[in-house]
Amino acid sequence: MNKKNFYKLKTNLTFVLAFVWATSLIAQPRMQKVEVNVAPTHQNWTYKIGEKVEFRVSVLENNLLLENITIQYKVGKEKLMPEETQSMTLKKGMGSIKVDGLDEAGFLRCRVYATVNGKEYEGYGTAGFEPEAIEPIVKMPDDFDTFWDNAKADLAKIPIDANMTLLPERCTEKVNVYHVDFQNYPNRSRIYGILSMPKAEGKYPAILRVPGAGVRPYYGDVNTAEKGVITLQIGIHGIPVTLNPEVYNNLRYGALANYWVANLKDKDLYYYKRVYLGCVRSVDFIFSLPEFDGENIAVAGGSQGGALSIVTTGLDARIKWLVPYYPALCDLTGYNANRAGGWPHMFHPDNPHHQTKAEMETAAYYDVVNFARKVKVPGYYSWGFNDNVCPPTSMYAAYNVIDAPKQLFLALETGHWTFPEQYEITDAWLFKELGLD
Repeated sequence: MNKKNFYKLKTNLTFVLAFVWATSLIAQPRMQKVEVNVAPTHQNWTYKIGEKVEFRVSVLENNLLLENITIQYKVGKEKLMPEETQSMTLKKGMGSIKVDGLDEAGFLRCRVYATVNGKEYEGYGTAGFEPEAIEPIVKMPDDFDTFWDNAKADLAKIPIDANMTLLPERCTEKVNVYHVDFQNYPNRSRIYGILSMPKAEGKYPAILRVPGAGVRPYYGDVNTAEKGVITLQIGIHGIPVTLNPEVYNNLRYGALANYWVANLKDKDLYYYKRVYLGCVRSVDFIFSLPEFDGENIAVAGGSQGGALSIVTTGLDARIKWLVPYYPALCDLTGYNANRAGGWPHMFHPDNPHHQTKAEMETAAYYDVVNFARKVKVPGYYSWGFNDNVCPPTSMYAAYNVIDAPKQLFLALETGHWTFPEQYEITDAWLFKELGLD
């Protein structure tokens, strides 16, 4: 095997491994033998407040409409109990469901169930009602800025103490790949990640890749680095990101199970304080690299990573651009106003163990909405109306308070996953901003 093919094989292997782990967190929709399709009739799935809604429904098997199929449908706000439950028969495999719209800004979801050959199949569609008018429920604490300014000052006192270990088996002809770690808050806590660095001499822009929820290894963003960008993909749990997968499985179901509510009663001890500051420390690390151009840096991620993209930008004025996909941790206490709050839904009515006043007060210091208020740089955002993990009501609550240049690419039918076109559009925008077009 020649050298070129050898490098190509290694690059492809790295991509495959990264893809497997990424899709274990946020699964793409799995095709099934029977499809239940539900969609509002308005082209953009958006209505005026108080306007009636019609959902079109079809049930197909082998891409053919099923005749005389009985469906059950439930209509209500995202993540809350349905306000209407009915059954109907689709004589020719198609039908419509007409319901009253919302009398306030928000989203109405129609879930449809069909049983075929003893197996139940589900589909749903979501109508938005003036989503640009959604206002957050969470309030910013009076000492929010002081709390985070003090936290960043504490972080700045801790030496970065960075280590870089070359991973020869992951390197390519154009890119060196390193396992890196550096000190974080509190002292002796560390951040670990994968740094992908162009080999050619020069100064390069950088992208910080922040992770979705979960516990896993990481493989870095070599493909982007080959375009001439320093990329740093980090983990948040203070453990190396190159361990045996079994280690992460043990932690996922053991010590790190439900980490998102760890110490939620205390704003100084809550799990995400170290995580948020770790994102700032990751920016410190990038700025310490001689190969970084010292100016052009972006942050990007999906779900929890979408949240961390906004949080990092709100905390650190050095970030110049951000690309969040379906951000989590937005408007967490939205349930207090009888509407959906953001992942991880610790204040959902069905989760009474995390509904104390102290926990809600802590959550306000970590709610993405309050960091979104601090964003002052351009961002390209993307999500879908059918997201059942990060409900669109919660995401719009954050998006609507951003007072900075912003674009939103809606892939309406997507849930907690993405179409390739979403990455194509946002990557093209970001690479242009970084001077790579």
